[in-house]
Amino acid sequence: MSKPNSVVAIFEAHSQAEEAVKALQRAGYDMKKMSIVGRDYHTDESVVGFYNAGDRMRYWGKQGAFWGGIWGMLFGAAFFAIPGIGPVVVAGPLVAWIVAALESAVVVGGLSVLGAGLYSIGIPKDSVLKYEVALKADRFLLVAHGTADEVEKARGIIAASNPLQMDVHAPQPAERVEVGSH
Repeated sequence: MSKPNSVVAIFEAHSQAEEAVKALQRAGYDMKKMSIVGRDYHTDESVVGFYNAGDRMRYWGKQGAFWGGIWGMLFGAAFFAIPGIGPVVVAGPLVAWIVAALESAVVVGGLSVLGAGLYSIGIPKDSVLKYEVALKADRFLLVAHGTADEVEKARGIIAASNPLQMDVHAPQPAERVEVGSH
Protein backbone atom coordinates (compact mmCIF):
# COMPACT_ATOMS: atom_id res chain seq x y z
CA MET A 1 0.00 0.00 0.00
CA SER A 2 1.38 3.41 -0.91
CA LYS A 3 1.68 6.14 1.67
CA PRO A 4 -0.96 8.87 1.58
CA ASN A 5 -0.51 12.57 1.16
CA SER A 6 -1.23 14.40 4.41
CA VAL A 7 -2.10 17.82 5.72
CA VAL A 8 -1.33 18.48 9.39
CA ALA A 9 -2.77 21.52 11.15
CA ILE A 10 -1.89 22.77 14.63
CA PHE A 11 -4.70 24.42 16.60
CA GLU A 12 -4.50 26.49 19.79
CA ALA A 13 -7.74 25.13 21.24
CA HIS A 14 -9.90 22.03 20.95
CA SER A 15 -12.85 24.17 19.85
CA GLN A 16 -10.95 25.31 16.74
CA ALA A 17 -9.88 21.76 15.89
CA GLU A 18 -13.46 20.56 16.37
CA GLU A 19 -14.79 23.29 14.06
CA ALA A 20 -12.29 22.23 11.37
CA VAL A 21 -13.43 18.59 11.70
CA LYS A 22 -17.08 19.65 11.42
CA ALA A 23 -16.31 21.80 8.36
CA LEU A 24 -14.58 18.84 6.71
CA GLN A 25 -17.55 16.62 7.56
CA ARG A 26 -20.02 19.16 6.08
CA ALA A 27 -17.89 19.29 2.90
CA GLY A 28 -18.16 15.52 2.53
CA TYR A 29 -14.56 14.69 3.44
CA ASP A 30 -14.13 11.01 4.34
CA MET A 31 -14.10 10.92 8.15
CA LYS A 32 -12.08 7.68 8.00
CA LYS A 33 -9.19 9.76 6.64
CA MET A 34 -8.92 12.17 9.57
CA SER A 35 -7.25 12.00 12.96
CA ILE A 36 -7.03 14.38 15.89
CA VAL A 37 -4.51 14.33 18.71
CA GLY A 38 -4.39 16.33 21.92
CA ARG A 39 -3.19 16.31 25.48
CA ASP A 40 -6.11 16.54 27.82
CA TYR A 41 -4.53 15.95 31.15
CA HIS A 42 -3.11 18.62 33.42
CA THR A 43 -1.92 18.40 36.98
CA ASP A 44 -4.95 20.33 38.25
CA GLU A 45 -7.48 18.28 36.31
CA SER A 46 -7.82 14.56 36.61
CA VAL A 47 -9.30 12.25 34.05
CA VAL A 48 -12.14 10.40 35.69
CA GLY A 49 -12.16 7.57 33.18
CA PHE A 50 -12.45 6.06 29.76
CA TYR A 51 -14.50 3.09 28.71
CA ASN A 52 -15.18 1.25 25.51
CA ALA A 53 -18.69 0.10 24.66
CA GLY A 54 -18.69 -1.81 21.41
CA ASP A 55 -17.22 0.49 18.81
CA ARG A 56 -17.72 3.63 20.92
CA MET A 57 -15.25 4.96 23.46
CA ARG A 58 -16.51 7.21 26.24
CA TYR A 59 -14.62 9.78 28.27
CA TRP A 60 -15.33 11.39 31.60
CA GLY A 61 -13.33 14.48 32.36
CA LYS A 62 -13.09 18.22 31.73
CA GLN A 63 -13.22 17.95 27.92
CA GLY A 64 -15.55 14.98 27.77
CA ALA A 65 -18.05 16.67 25.47
CA PHE A 66 -15.28 17.52 23.01
CA TRP A 67 -13.72 14.04 22.91
CA GLY A 68 -17.12 12.34 22.93
CA GLY A 69 -18.18 14.40 19.93
CA ILE A 70 -14.92 13.79 18.06
CA TRP A 71 -15.09 10.05 18.72
CA GLY A 72 -18.62 10.09 17.34
CA MET A 73 -17.34 11.55 14.03
CA LEU A 74 -13.99 9.81 13.63
CA PHE A 75 -13.18 6.11 13.59
CA GLY A 76 -10.90 4.66 16.24
CA ALA A 77 -9.98 6.12 19.63
CA ALA A 78 -7.19 5.56 22.11
CA PHE A 79 -5.38 7.00 25.09
CA PHE A 80 -1.58 6.73 25.17
CA ALA A 81 0.93 7.79 27.82
CA ILE A 82 3.89 8.90 25.71
CA PRO A 83 7.19 9.58 27.47
CA GLY A 84 8.30 13.16 26.91
CA ILE A 85 4.83 14.27 25.82
CA GLY A 86 2.56 12.81 28.49
CA PRO A 87 -0.96 11.42 28.28
CA VAL A 88 -2.37 11.89 24.79
CA VAL A 89 -5.86 11.25 23.42
CA VAL A 90 -6.03 10.18 19.76
CA ALA A 91 -8.99 9.66 17.44
CA GLY A 92 -8.94 8.40 13.85
CA PRO A 93 -6.62 6.18 11.79
CA LEU A 94 -3.55 7.57 13.55
CA VAL A 95 -4.49 5.14 16.35
CA ALA A 96 -3.76 2.20 14.04
CA TRP A 97 -0.48 3.76 12.85
CA ILE A 98 0.69 4.19 16.46
CA VAL A 99 -0.35 0.65 17.37
CA ALA A 100 1.49 -0.71 14.32
CA ALA A 101 4.64 1.13 15.44
CA LEU A 102 4.24 -0.29 18.95
CA GLU A 103 3.53 -3.84 17.78
CA SER A 104 6.43 -3.95 15.35
CA ALA A 105 8.80 -2.43 17.92
CA VAL A 106 10.19 -0.41 15.04
CA VAL A 107 10.46 3.29 15.66
CA VAL A 108 12.65 5.98 14.22
CA GLY A 109 15.48 7.14 16.44
CA GLY A 110 14.54 10.18 18.51
CA LEU A 111 10.79 9.93 17.90
CA SER A 112 8.01 8.88 20.23
CA VAL A 113 5.56 6.19 19.15
CA LEU A 114 3.24 9.01 18.06
CA GLY A 115 6.09 10.36 15.94
CA ALA A 116 6.80 6.91 14.55
CA GLY A 117 3.13 6.60 13.57
CA LEU A 118 3.26 9.93 11.71
CA TYR A 119 6.64 9.11 10.15
CA SER A 120 5.33 5.74 8.96
CA ILE A 121 2.89 7.52 6.64
CA GLY A 122 5.61 9.72 5.14
CA ILE A 123 5.67 12.81 7.34
CA PRO A 124 9.31 14.00 7.58
CA LYS A 125 11.12 13.61 10.89
CA ASP A 126 11.71 17.36 11.34
CA SER A 127 7.97 18.01 10.95
CA VAL A 128 7.13 15.18 13.34
CA LEU A 129 9.37 16.74 15.99
CA LYS A 130 7.58 20.09 15.49
CA TYR A 131 4.21 18.38 16.00
CA GLU A 132 5.41 16.66 19.17
CA VAL A 133 6.53 20.07 20.53
CA ALA A 134 3.08 21.50 19.69
CA LEU A 135 1.42 18.70 21.67
CA LYS A 136 3.71 19.35 24.64
CA ALA A 137 2.45 22.96 24.51
CA ASP A 138 -1.17 21.68 24.77
CA ARG A 139 -2.00 22.34 21.15
CA PHE A 140 -4.20 20.02 19.06
CA LEU A 141 -3.19 18.32 15.81
CA LEU A 142 -5.60 17.58 13.00
CA VAL A 143 -4.29 15.14 10.37
CA ALA A 144 -6.16 14.58 7.10
CA HIS A 145 -4.75 12.13 4.59
CA GLY A 146 -5.62 10.80 1.17
CA THR A 147 -4.86 11.46 -2.47
CA ALA A 148 -3.19 14.73 -3.46
CA ASP A 149 -6.59 16.09 -4.56
CA GLU A 150 -8.31 15.04 -1.32
CA VAL A 151 -5.57 16.61 0.78
CA GLU A 152 -5.72 19.84 -1.23
CA LYS A 153 -9.49 19.99 -0.66
CA ALA A 154 -8.95 19.40 3.08
CA ARG A 155 -6.19 22.05 3.20
CA GLY A 156 -8.56 24.68 1.84
CA ILE A 157 -11.30 23.79 4.31
CA ILE A 158 -8.94 23.59 7.30
CA ALA A 159 -7.34 26.95 6.40
CA ALA A 160 -10.73 28.63 6.95
CA SER A 161 -10.56 27.49 10.61
CA ASN A 162 -7.39 29.57 11.17
CA PRO A 163 -4.91 26.99 12.44
CA LEU A 164 -1.71 28.25 14.06
CA GLN A 165 0.21 26.36 11.41
CA MET A 166 -0.54 23.97 8.58
CA ASP A 167 1.73 21.81 6.44
CA VAL A 168 1.05 19.57 3.44
CA HIS A 169 3.22 16.47 3.15
CA ALA A 170 3.71 14.27 0.10
CA PRO A 171 4.80 10.67 0.72
CA GLN A 172 8.49 10.25 1.47
CA PRO A 173 10.43 7.00 1.57
CA ALA A 174 10.84 6.12 5.24
CA GLU A 175 14.05 4.85 6.76
CA ARG A 176 13.26 2.43 9.52
CA VAL A 177 15.59 2.03 12.44
CA GLU A 178 15.00 -0.75 14.90
CA VAL A 179 15.39 0.33 18.49
CA GLY A 180 16.97 -2.23 20.77
CA SER A 181 16.72 -2.38 24.55
CA HIS A 182 18.89 0.11 26.40
